Amino acid sequence: MATDDKSTDAAAQAKAAMDRAKAGARVRGVAKKPAGVAARERQPRGTSAPVDPNPYGKGREPRPVGGEIASVFDHLGWTERIEVASVAARWREVVGDEIADHCEIVSFDDGVLVLQATTTAWADQLAILAGQIAQRLNENVGRVVVTSVRVDKPIGRSWVKGQRTVKGRGPRDTYG
Repeated sequence: MATDDKSTDAAAQAKAAMDRAKAGARVRGVAKKPAGVAARERQPRGTSAPVDPNPYGKGREPRPVGGEIASVFDHLGWTERIEVASVAARWREVVGDEIADHCEIVSFDDGVLVLQATTTAWADQLAILAGQIAQRLNENVGRVVVTSVRVDKPIGRSWVKGQRTVKGRGPRDTYG
């Protein structure tokens, strides 16, 4: 019987302590609200301004999807990359068959278009034509997107064969 009195006593003390803590929180203004009350008071996510209840009011008319997609691309900063990608897809039409046969687009970053030539001679010729290539690309896009063109020469032959290599000149030291 003595243990039942102690457990009832402990439960009453815990309840009294909890009630005191809740009262103190209410006084300080940090009281926890029931979940239902908090959910009703909370503003729905993603709404920053109240929506006009009139379904046919000003600002509620449908907008073209193309304009909305363009605004998303502008907001994300993708417009320039998409324009360059569209030109890269039509690379042969834009620069011509002869140039397209001897170079390919490697990358485009911060207005710099990097091309890879098939031979060093073509790399030199494309370096001379870099200004004209940039002008053609910008005319095709409709605004200045490409600020400069860099032409990389072809990657030279690699003498490394296999996983292990020896430092030094290697097989080239016997060429005379």
